[in-house]
Amino acid sequence: MAMASLARRKAYLLSRTVGMDNVLRYSFSYSVRRGFASGSDDNDVVVVGGGPGGYVAAIKAAQLGLKTTCIEKRGALGGTCLNVGCIPSKALLHSSHMYHEAKHSFAHHGVKFSSVDVDLPAMMAQKDKAVANLTRGIEGLFKKNKVNYVKGYGKLISPSEVSVDTIEGGSTVVKGKNIIIATGSDVKSLPGITIDEKKIVSSTGALALSEIPKKLVVIGAGYIGLEMGSVWGRLGSEVTVVEFAPDIVPSMDGEVRKQFQRTLEKQKMKFMLKTKVVGVDSSGNGVKLTLEPAAGGEQTILEADVVLVSAGRTPFTAGLGLDKIGVETDKVGRILVNERFATNVPGVYAIGDVIPGPMLAHKAEEDGVACVEFIAGKHGHVDYDKVPGVVYTHPEVASVGKTEEQVKALGVEYRVGKFPFLANSRAKAIDDAEGIVKILAEKETDKILGVHIMSPNAGELIHEAVLAINYDASSEDIARVCHAHPTMSEALKEAAMATHDKPIHI
Repeated sequence: MAMASLARRKAYLLSRTVGMDNVLRYSFSYSVRRGFASGSDDNDVVVVGGGPGGYVAAIKAAQLGLKTTCIEKRGALGGTCLNVGCIPSKALLHSSHMYHEAKHSFAHHGVKFSSVDVDLPAMMAQKDKAVANLTRGIEGLFKKNKVNYVKGYGKLISPSEVSVDTIEGGSTVVKGKNIIIATGSDVKSLPGITIDEKKIVSSTGALALSEIPKKLVVIGAGYIGLEMGSVWGRLGSEVTVVEFAPDIVPSMDGEVRKQFQRTLEKQKMKFMLKTKVVGVDSSGNGVKLTLEPAAGGEQTILEADVVLVSAGRTPFTAGLGLDKIGVETDKVGRILVNERFATNVPGVYAIGDVIPGPMLAHKAEEDGVACVEFIAGKHGHVDYDKVPGVVYTHPEVASVGKTEEQVKALGVEYRVGKFPFLANSRAKAIDDAEGIVKILAEKETDKILGVHIMSPNAGELIHEAVLAINYDASSEDIARVCHAHPTMSEALKEAAMATHDKPIHI
């Protein structure tokens, strides 16, 4: 068996190609990427943007022996993710979950309190401390790896030069043989809605509210809206989610999505689907939203203390000087790159949220590593079809690969295996058994096509499936792996058994 596994591993590596099917490709030669080297001998690589994609690219470039400078406008590394996104939201999700558990679940486990109160300033302080520590940690990694760090707003003035307005008020020009654009994304605005970060907030404002709103309306039923709605709902807000589409999280597997929505509704989150916002009035103490059916019809008024606009994100590419040096973008502002992350301008590259593909921090990190590997003359690889996604509510929902709807659309014959956490011993033991594992596998070969998990810590459990999909494993491969007992991960094994043959515990 060991020899067979080694042979399959070698075959996989030999067949592995640089695959980014969702990224537009250009036919120009990569060999001209250093064609604008004149006057740019100061750096081998200049990274514009210090978010997950940018700072990881900078560190990897330095580790590969390339002289590297990273430019970041915030004056704090980590980008949106660390400063006003992934990290602070997870801190508040955890803190609010602890409060909710103490108030609603601890008594069932024999732990009783006379009262449980929310200290919102303390909760926010814990969040801010986590952000500050992690930001300083990245600066430490820059020093360790000898990455030069310039604090300021950078824009390209040539394919080998970046003009920087520093946060101290001065200006400088940073030169480099290769420039990587990693400026991330910004909140997508909606027509007729002005975000003031007080009564009408973006995700940034929702992370810093000074008091718990009695009524919170979330516009948009995607990852961010549902996570932030969960935070404030647990702390006592009456949460209503308004969504133009007929479903929440449209990228999610349909069957899992329905179960997920029912769970959120049991948590008292309300949904108004197929509904559009046609007017906003924030002139009074609160906010009045004028709504109507997406297909048109009678208008209604919905009142709130705070409105969260969570309609997605848009690439941050304006004001970077891209048009002046001829970098091509699509109609929504994304930079077009080839499979090596190179733009149509030799020596200029782009990664992360500014290019096509999932707008996810971990995807940006992989882009950054692969991009600098190509620049260093090595081989990089990112497959956007195998990038996991996680909604960090409770329970969490995590997925990798294709949904059942996507598999059907491809016309592939497939099998489905499912296993509920109600039949998982660890989930029952901790009294947290709401959820399911669902596996999709090709009928003829048993190759895993997609895995979807709704459960506590689904974002951790999904990575066994991510590894399996990346190595073209079958459901039988997972089913025959010994999983420790009792663990939540046994549900994945049982779902694989259900796909390949029959599960044991249901």
